[in-house]
Amino acid sequence: MIHDHPRTPDEQMAIDETWAREVAAGTRQPTIRLWEWAGPAVVIGRFQSAQDEVNLDIAKQLGFDVVRRCTGGGAMFIEPGNTITYSLYAPLDFVQGVSIEESYRLCDWWLVEALRELGLDVRFAGLNDIASQYGKIGGAAQRRFPVGSGGAVLHHVTMAYDIDAAKMSRVLNTSREKMSDKAVKSAVKRVDPMKSQTGLSREHIVEHLIDWFAA
Repeated sequence: MIHDHPRTPDEQMAIDETWAREVAAGTRQPTIRLWEWAGPAVVIGRFQSAQDEVNLDIAKQLGFDVVRRCTGGGAMFIEPGNTITYSLYAPLDFVQGVSIEESYRLCDWWLVEALRELGLDVRFAGLNDIASQYGKIGGAAQRRFPVGSGGAVLHHVTMAYDIDAAKMSRVLNTSREKMSDKAVKSAVKRVDPMKSQTGLSREHIVEHLIDWFAA
């Protein structure tokens, strides 16, 4: 496992794809990387339209970079102190012979177990979400690179340690209508950040993940 230093959103996207391709080519060992973000960002999925997903004027005013990742899925709202993100770069045969849903759970089982050790209510939900009984904690995305010596899978997860729902509702195009107090409260209800369950700091949780994986 690597606990990487803060990098710009553009750098993070480039590293994810580059390292996955290196694993696919057999020039890099399988790796788990815990990210640190150098600034706020909205990360859109491979097939999304930035104009449709993001209020670009508001994002610029608030200092959010808008970047595209190489995996599918929805837009991610990133604030460095409120987010925990990790990536897994593994040979493609790691997920061979299992369904797509099973591959997500195979990649994230260690994360769920580590968070449960801290007393957090964490479970798998749907195809690619990690949630509590009250709402979504995080989401995962994958891409397979069937090239090189054996191919690779890139699996990455972004989780909410905390959330500024009002700001998120301004930056993301969650509705074509003007966001009301009711809509902001609805956004809060759909997301259950880890901080709502624990008094532990983000740094403590990150260190626990590192220690758990190394044990």
